Amino acid sequence: MWSDDRHLSIPAGAATAPAARIAGRIPVKGFLSIERLSKAYVPAKPVFADVSFTIDKGEFVCVIGHSGCGKTTILNVIAGLDTATSGDAIMDGKEITGPSLDRGVVFQGHALMPWLTVRQNVAFAIKSRWPEWRAAQVNEQVEKFVTMVGLPHAIDKKPSELSGGMKQRVGIARAFSIQPKMLLLDEPFGALDALTRGTIQDELMAIVQDTHQTVFMITHDVDEAILLADRILLMSNGSETPAGYVPGGIAEVVNNPLPRDRKRADLHHLPGYYELRNHIVDFLVKRARAGH
Repeated sequence: MWSDDRHLSIPAGAATAPAARIAGRIPVKGFLSIERLSKAYVPAKPVFADVSFTIDKGEFVCVIGHSGCGKTTILNVIAGLDTATSGDAIMDGKEITGPSLDRGVVFQGHALMPWLTVRQNVAFAIKSRWPEWRAAQVNEQVEKFVTMVGLPHAIDKKPSELSGGMKQRVGIARAFSIQPKMLLLDEPFGALDALTRGTIQDELMAIVQDTHQTVFMITHDVDEAILLADRILLMSNGSETPAGYVPGGIAEVVNNPLPRDRKRADLHHLPGYYELRNHIVDFLVKRARAGH
């Protein structure tokens, strides 16, 4: 009902049949193209293999899977912070070979420099992006994005003076301030309490809709994925089967059929919400091991 195989370069169902995935290379097109990506620490037992998907410009895609399936590794490859054992990652027609300011990253930890204020933390990123800018231009950009995440009152405070949620807002402001072609989010709200997480989810959704930002996000929260994502990639873990080891990979691509202007408070009232949620939870409980 929700599955979308158009953004996979492999046939439907091939995620549980590695031999079928190997036959023939089918080009993948999109703003971001991940083509037959594999990562192995032990050669005979790759964590994941033949992972292929695309993300269109302006699209918000979440990936869900159990710990150890390789979600963060894929994000790090896209960020240029890690390398795959095989396969290609291509963004905007160029192969990703290392870090770039074209890709903004927000990690689960805020990663702020503790000796700098909010203003200085965000300004550091902006100066890296546009070293030729005058101080007034930098400051204008800082204030624009700090205000966008609701922190103008805290702009001259240091991280030690901020709550966990405020620190994550600064991280988001810093990532958006360099106007990246793509935003990468690695469970950025995982350490926050439920109320703070919900508030920042709403703010992120509003900013993304306003800026038409392309986003790839890792989450363990099914409701978060349903709220934010246009599509949800369901990843399986590698596992031993009677026929031998089967690597993990993208088992299914789920289209989100809910209205794009959905709100967190109204999510559970929307027709189709529970069916979609149950489908994803069923996958995580019963089908998240490769070969199942």
